[in-house]
Amino acid sequence: MGLVAIILIVAGLFFFFTGTAGLLRFPDVYTRLHAAGKCDTLGAQLILLGIAVTNGVNLVSLKLLLITVFIMLANPTATHAMLRAALYSGELLWKVGPKK
Repeated sequence: MGLVAIILIVAGLFFFFTGTAGLLRFPDVYTRLHAAGKCDTLGAQLILLGIAVTNGVNLVSLKLLLITVFIMLANPTATHAMLRAALYSGELLWKVGPKK
């Protein structure tokens, strides 16, 4: 059980770091929010599942699983709302310049 929890938590940390790298490296708000939304959702879920596995079967694990379901529903919805607001406010898409 301990090895499974470690694998889940390390995988969650990997997705958090990948999302952070995307947030820092991508050129515009749309690609940055895409990277952050996908990676943060999966990273948080994996870390919470790893903690639930470490905890065993009890009420705290059930609460962690409910938080995981809430994150799965709320995070993509919030990301979509922010991207839609950016689009309606006139935020431009990134365009590749001419090749030299």
